[in-house]
Amino acid sequence: MDSTFRRTPKIHLQDLIDGLLSGNRVFLSQSITLVESKRSDDKALSAELIDKIIHSSGKSLRIGITGVPGVGKSTFIEVFGKMLTAKGKKVAVLSIDPSSNRTKGSILGDKTRMDELSRDPNAYIRPSASGSSLGGVASSTREAILLCEAAGYDVILIETVGVGQSETVVKDMVDYFLLLMLAGGGDELQGIKRGIMEMADHILINKSEKDNIKAAKKAREDYKNAVHLFPPNDANWVVPVGLCSALEKKGIDEAWKEIEKYEAHSKSNEWFYENRKNQGIKWFHERISSRLQSSFYSKPEIKQEIKKREELISSQKMSVRKAVDELFN
Repeated sequence: MDSTFRRTPKIHLQDLIDGLLSGNRVFLSQSITLVESKRSDDKALSAELIDKIIHSSGKSLRIGITGVPGVGKSTFIEVFGKMLTAKGKKVAVLSIDPSSNRTKGSILGDKTRMDELSRDPNAYIRPSASGSSLGGVASSTREAILLCEAAGYDVILIETVGVGQSETVVKDMVDYFLLLMLAGGGDELQGIKRGIMEMADHILINKSEKDNIKAAKKAREDYKNAVHLFPPNDANWVVPVGLCSALEKKGIDEAWKEIEKYEAHSKSNEWFYENRKNQGIKWFHERISSRLQSSFYSKPEIKQEIKKREELISSQKMSVRKAVDELFN
């Protein structure tokens, strides 16, 4: 990731900022590459970059899109994104691809899956590997959102891995959380439905087409009944449950109208702004925890002490509790 930025060493920070604020996609890509870099000198530069553009960010609508693998997230996002650009919106898609736990590699195939949208001059797609980040969201995604906003993008779409675990990470960085579901998901999905459904601001049953219409309508009624059993969300918003077919491009415009309703509703009762403030504070504390952890594990003497205690724990000569206590003492 570092190499893309380093192939243009003559570009100074101010040039990068100027290019970014002008909406230049090359400068936007280089800026995101910079904030994704693990190099210590790049970290300092990226911190300065974010600080310089922070006042130009925050003007977009941030939408998280999740759902189980196979629900058709990429197809939905492409059709949804094209509909938005046709309305005059500038759309950025931050797509988080799963990383291998063994190799840390990632397919990063969303530009291929969103072929039409990737060619749209008013759209920008940035695939990133999830790495070890909780919930499948790249650790630099929040800063990438700010950079896209500074570059003039009106709507930021964040596509998650959709594994059904810790999607709160996405919820904590967006204004609107859209959950795509399938009709007749089966018993294997029951364990993840309630937790994610309680976070959703909108539930859409995708692939509602052809022979699947009857099942989709039944699923819609089931989900509507389930939603009414949940306590009211913080925005005091009744979660809509709708049908759509990204393949047939049906229900997409209706979905956007619901999002617009939510934006107006949450701004009128001030929740939109309160939520943004809460997310910023939570991000602040998360960064503190991350820095403390990184600082702790990077110390050579700590690494040695950890290795010793790993051997003692594995041979059952020391308890985990005692090992941790000794390490901190």
